[in-house]
Amino acid sequence: MHGENALEKTNRINALYDFYGPLLTDKQQTFLKCYFHDDYTLGEIAADFRISRQAVYEHLKRAEQVLEDYESKLKLIDRHERLHAGIDLLETQIAGLPNEWRESLTETAAKLRNAE
Repeated sequence: MHGENALEKTNRINALYDFYGPLLTDKQQTFLKCYFHDDYTLGEIAADFRISRQAVYEHLKRAEQVLEDYESKLKLIDRHERLHAGIDLLETQIAGLPNEWRESLTETAAKLRNAE
């Protein structure tokens, strides 16, 4: 993978993996970690597992599709992003309040941010 689109795709797959990785098969988890996290090539993975590059590619594509299917149904990443955007806005609004109100509200916002 090369370029900005590759980085976006890697970030997307890693985010999906963070939320849904445990729902994948062991082989899907291993191949995704090798390819997207450890930056192995298809050929390196194929050699390590003694399968063809095409087989590695197909395993990766299937795992990516499974992750996207989970997100389309469960929307955990979408919810996570909306929640954090709301907390960011809340923190910005808190910063504009008088000092005597900030500490307690800042602690509450921090608890919300760490609740996940």
